[in-house]
Amino acid sequence: MELVVTVAILFVIALLIAVSCIKIVPQAHAAVVECLGAYRVTWGVGIHFKRPFLDRVARRINLKEQVVDFPPQPVITKDNVTMQIDTVVFFQITDPKLFAYGVESPIMAIENLTATTLRNIIGDLELDETLTSRETINTKMRASLDVATDPWGIKVNRVELKNIIPPAAIQDAMEKQMKAERERREAILKAEGEKKSTILVAEGKKESAILDAEAEKTAAILRAEAHKEATIREAEGQAEAILKIQKANADGLIFLKEADPNSGVLTLKSLEAFAKAADGKATKIIVPSEIQSVAGLAKSLIEVAKEDK
Repeated sequence: MELVVTVAILFVIALLIAVSCIKIVPQAHAAVVECLGAYRVTWGVGIHFKRPFLDRVARRINLKEQVVDFPPQPVITKDNVTMQIDTVVFFQITDPKLFAYGVESPIMAIENLTATTLRNIIGDLELDETLTSRETINTKMRASLDVATDPWGIKVNRVELKNIIPPAAIQDAMEKQMKAERERREAILKAEGEKKSTILVAEGKKESAILDAEAEKTAAILRAEAHKEATIREAEGQAEAILKIQKANADGLIFLKEADPNSGVLTLKSLEAFAKAADGKATKIIVPSEIQSVAGLAKSLIEVAKEDK
């Protein structure tokens, strides 16, 4: 009975040891394994079996990109202005073995390296350049940190200057300068607005004058065309009247010709025409010889009539 219990206990112990030797490494992680204190292997993602009593998982390492926000660091510019700058570093572990054995405190090492690199870069720039050259500073810092951290199995992907805090006196001067710049831009915008308004008013007046001139021109043209049309109509009417009179006269002559009048009728018509001519305002009248003989004949007839009476 004691033997069975002992065997059962040994079996349970062996089972627990076997289970403890099964290790699973999750995604984006790695495990550094040591054998009797010495580096043996780096486990990647998946299930692994550790040799009991010999192997030990010395360190589990996160392979995801990590972000470290370092506190503000005092730096001095080329023109001896002291300011505070805090940085944000984005890095990723690319070699778990170098990260585990390359440096004692990798994060602290990156922080100190960042502060040193930042002081070196800012020391070559003046205040104005520092405030306007963030992208240049970020690029230089990333390149320097990436080279320095490569032996530690770390790749620096990006470095950002989070805040640049100049001294209070410089901040006040900058705020005054910014205020003056805003007021200047406001004055410029106001002047441009007034200028545009004046231009629009002038253009409106110009357009109105052009429209008035065009309207007057159109009216004058229409009046001239109307007068021309009236004159043409009047001339056409007079011409038509003359044509009708001439046609009537011509028709009368044709009618007389076709009627074949005798000399007495012609003489009578001549007298009627002469009477109409004498009834006018002419001071001189030329009497044709034919009409004179007719007048004499009429006078003789009158005398004969008187004698008969």
